[in-house]
Order: sequence, then structure tokens, then C-alpha cells
Amino acid sequence: MRTFVFGGLLATALMAVGCGGPVEQEESLDLGTQKAPLPDCSVSPDDLRNYYSDPGHTDLIGQFGCCSGGLYTWGIKSSPYIDFNASC
Repeated sequence: MRTFVFGGLLATALMAVGCGGPVEQEESLDLGTQKAPLPDCSVSPDDLRNYYSDPGHTDLIGQFGCCSGGLYTWGIKSSPYIDFNASC
């Protein structure tokens, strides 16, 4: 009985301490130091890149760029099948 109580107290103490010590907060990101800043679409011309999964450009899987003053960035943007759309 004594080992059971001691084991329970030890388990409770370990749960309170946790694993790896205290977690530190990450510093906030400074967007001005990014290597590829997002375009300012308020003054940029329309330049929208459409990314497709196939060479026939039938399956749209992502977009990136400016269109009518708004930034479009969604989906997969690593496909080699790209269509540049300047009149969106």
C-alpha cells in the first residue's frame, strides 16, 4: 500500500512538471525581413499565376498574384504547369 501511494504521488509530481521544461513563446515575425514579401496589390498591375496539375491546364490547383487590387494566394504553387493571366 505504501508503494502504491508513493507511486501515485510521484506520477502526480511528474505530470505537474511535464516533459522538457517550460515552453518559450516564439518572437513575432518581422514581415519586413522576409526574403519574398507579398506584393502590394493596391498599386500593382494585374498579374495572376494559375497553377495546374497537368500540362493541358484542365485542373486548377492554386493561384498567386494580384487581380483587381486583391491578393490571391491559395492551393499548391509548386507545379511546373503555370499560366500567367494578366487580364483577370
